[in-house]
Amino acid sequence: MPEPGASGTREQLTDRDHAVIAGVEKLRFFPLAACAGRGEILVEPGGRELLDLSASWTAAAFGHGNSDIAGAITRAVAEAPGASILSGTHPDAVALAEELLELVPSRRPNPERRVYLGHAGTDANEVALRGCRHATGRPGIIAFQNGYHGGFGAARAVSGVHVTAGVPADPEVVFFPYPDPYRPHTGDAGTVVEDVLARARRQLERGTTAAVIVEPVQSDGGVIVPPAGFLAGLRALCDTHGTYLVVDEVKVGLGRTGRTHAFDAHGILPDVVTLGKALGGGLPLSATVGPAEVLDAPVASALMTTIGNPVSCAAGRTVLALVRDGHATRNAGLRGAQFLAELTAYQESGRSGADRVGDVRGQGLAIGIELVTDRTSATPDSELTAKAVYRAWELGVVLYPVRGNVLEITPPLMITAESVDRAVRILTRAIDDAAQGAVSDDQIAAFRGWQRID
Repeated sequence: MPEPGASGTREQLTDRDHAVIAGVEKLRFFPLAACAGRGEILVEPGGRELLDLSASWTAAAFGHGNSDIAGAITRAVAEAPGASILSGTHPDAVALAEELLELVPSRRPNPERRVYLGHAGTDANEVALRGCRHATGRPGIIAFQNGYHGGFGAARAVSGVHVTAGVPADPEVVFFPYPDPYRPHTGDAGTVVEDVLARARRQLERGTTAAVIVEPVQSDGGVIVPPAGFLAGLRALCDTHGTYLVVDEVKVGLGRTGRTHAFDAHGILPDVVTLGKALGGGLPLSATVGPAEVLDAPVASALMTTIGNPVSCAAGRTVLALVRDGHATRNAGLRGAQFLAELTAYQESGRSGADRVGDVRGQGLAIGIELVTDRTSATPDSELTAKAVYRAWELGVVLYPVRGNVLEITPPLMITAESVDRAVRILTRAIDDAAQGAVSDDQIAAFRGWQRID
């Protein structure tokens, strides 16, 4: 038997994984096995380097092996004052909450706001929705088709991407289309915001809605950047009808869009903001920032033993220092513009796979490439997408598909200009190769990805 932590070859490591790791927590698209990482690079057993364009679904937003985060973790674990804030407190948890209240703007003064510290976006959103229901005495939730807010509980049951796949919906949730300029549900991109807001208005007029939960960029739903006026319209409707606006920044917050908060681009202030993934610098950490009446009661109603543990909190405080510094956020804006320019040039290049690119879109380093059978019909091509990500891995790039036919690009925020150039060269070759049949059906058959198996 291998020594604990020994990797062997990539094939040996993936075989061991297959034998012991539960399938319920696997979302696999190719046989990725990494034994080390630094910056935007992952290293396979045997030494092959991969350019990481996912950052572990944005959880490693500040790079693999970040020295500042590693130093904070080392110091915290050496003299940890317990492992929880469940029945006591410690300095890093209190300071992290104070720093979050300073970072996340609100129309309320800080003394009227609280911070829930959790493990993942799932529990952050779960607590937000539960608190809004308790504070208002209303059961209803408005959410959006193909949205993602969590992997279990109420957060999962209001996630359109799960409900579409067969998960039972929350009995009190109403789903509306998320305004998509490339695939307008009305048939006219100019009318999608007006239509969605009209639907929301009619539902809110019933007086039964506790919260509207929305992503400022719909990530797993296809990296959709909504048109101007969408979030501002929701804000105005929530104000009119006494409903909380919950903005889920778990995947696109903390600098990813080239702004500190993705909602900054819309000129609004949410009632509740949820954060996760990048917040922990690779460790489990999430936060819900919102009004005291949403997050203070009922007391002891959101209990997990290691919430607010000092190691994750120390990592989170270091992440917030990196966010306040602003360099990573500025780099995300610059490198995102570089990605979009180079990918748009490929789309117009006439190369073998270029006519299969229906749309290129994004904000900062949250970018989507939508693949289609042809641009005229714009029919989603999930098979080509699966083969393109597999071929990209073969060529040395890691990225994943969302909504079936969209390649999602969310690399570490400090990715260099040279790495962006290299990434585009490899990725566009992967699309070309996949379009020409370089990847067989058998090669991708073992990788079910987002497919739900009952």
